[in-house]
Amino acid sequence: MGNVPSHDTTPPSAAETHEGIPAPSGEANLIDTDYVIGQDNIKGQFVFALDIHGKVFTISALVAVIFVILALALQNQIEPLFSGVRDWLTHHMAWFFIGAANIFVVLCIGLILSPLGKVRLGGKDATPDYTYMGWFSMLFAAGMGIGLMFYGVSEPMSHYSAAMGGITVGEDGVRTDWAPLGGAAGNAEEAVRLGMAATIFHWGLHPWAIYAIVALALALFSFNKGLPLSIRSIFYPILGERVWGWPGHIVDILAVFATLFGLVTSLGLGAEQAAAGVEYLFGIPATDTTKVLLIVAITLIALASVVAGLDKGVKRLSEINMGLAMALLLFIIIAGPTVVIFTDFFKNLGAYLQYLPALANPIGREDANFSQGWTAFYWAWWISWSPFVGMFIARVSRGRSVREFLVAVLLVPSLVSVLWMTAFGGTAINQLLVDGFTGAQDAGLELKLFSMLGEMPLTGITSFIGIVLVVVFFITSSDSGSLVIDTITAGGKVNAPVPQRVFWASIEGVIAIALLLGGGLVALQAMAVSTGLPFTIVLLVGCISIVKGLMSEPR
Repeated sequence: MGNVPSHDTTPPSAAETHEGIPAPSGEANLIDTDYVIGQDNIKGQFVFALDIHGKVFTISALVAVIFVILALALQNQIEPLFSGVRDWLTHHMAWFFIGAANIFVVLCIGLILSPLGKVRLGGKDATPDYTYMGWFSMLFAAGMGIGLMFYGVSEPMSHYSAAMGGITVGEDGVRTDWAPLGGAAGNAEEAVRLGMAATIFHWGLHPWAIYAIVALALALFSFNKGLPLSIRSIFYPILGERVWGWPGHIVDILAVFATLFGLVTSLGLGAEQAAAGVEYLFGIPATDTTKVLLIVAITLIALASVVAGLDKGVKRLSEINMGLAMALLLFIIIAGPTVVIFTDFFKNLGAYLQYLPALANPIGREDANFSQGWTAFYWAWWISWSPFVGMFIARVSRGRSVREFLVAVLLVPSLVSVLWMTAFGGTAINQLLVDGFTGAQDAGLELKLFSMLGEMPLTGITSFIGIVLVVVFFITSSDSGSLVIDTITAGGKVNAPVPQRVFWASIEGVIAIALLLGGGLVALQAMAVSTGLPFTIVLLVGCISIVKGLMSEPR
């Protein structure tokens, strides 16, 4: 999913509290609470410096370590278990995930149109910390990650192929195909439209509304209300002072697990794709050993940046990565079917709007494989990523009005995603329909990108860039993700000791290895869905808090 380009998100000129959270500028409705950030923390110099929230950190860390031990010890038994968990949740709870995502979109649009959109994040007189160009580039960076690399070709091609195949029914009368909605059997033009509309649905307004809700809530209750930069703060209007007790502990622990397993899912996908690319380019078999070695090597690089405190180094690395991503996108547009890509960009947007009501329908769906296996998994995955990317977006959006914030967060990354999917997926489909090349269609999900690049000029260079992009997204996601988890488990502190981030970065790598060995992508998907479910409930309750919080703010 998303990727955070930098931790250095607050300019030195901003007025800050002692814990690094900017104080409100001008009129703002601060919450009167006796709670002090870090008051429940365990602090001191033990083997190394510690500053952790005793209950949240201890429970989160213990459960994570126990999970790793069990996953490694029960590798043969774990795959069917994870498969069963994923299938049960997506089958029985798909309506819940799809319906919740619809609520998030409706709330965002409602806030944009309502007078509450005038509220300014950071206080009535707050000014933006970044220019529009800098802000948009960071929003773009937050949405660019392993997900777009992994699914940029594979998802449009998969939906197109399934739509072309049409509806197939098993002996029990249940559909066995994976086509979105009713498919488009034998109609190549309509199959392309439906396939791209389904892809954009998964990368457009709905997922970005999920991120926007978390980011808006965090920004509002930290910058305007003066509460810690932690998920529990969102619940103050509902729980009051109880938010500093066990109800708040549970919310933060759920946020840790959601972030942890959302990250691990992306890291696992990245390892799968990087290993496939290495085999494609260099002939090194993409075995479990190769994937484990890749995860170990990349985690060590991420740890090195954490230990050295290379926030600016990570920022430069991310800027290089974004430059490479843009260069690869530009290369696809120029070397691929340029005119088709630009015309299809608008056609695909039109198809998305046409099919949006049917794709977003949470009940009475006949396309169970698509709505459950694709959409429900995606929404759970995006929700599990939301504390991670939401916290980053919040930190760079101080000074924006709620209306300005929501319009930008919903539209800018969505349009970039549409262009990316149109260029990469559209090029692969064009190779199939115009040139008769079936390689990308026949390849596995993790190999479709490299198969498409193989039919274009400079294959070796572009494929290598693709591997580099996956690897660096992996590094920056691990580093930045460990920062977010550490902030939550340090009671909302943004400047906790480095060894704590080292622990979480290590745990991310170890869990990714344990899940890949135990059940591969099925295990990764199962954990994303499992942690996404309870956190969806957290976000739905958070929607009420956002409205209540905004109504008390000056505008």
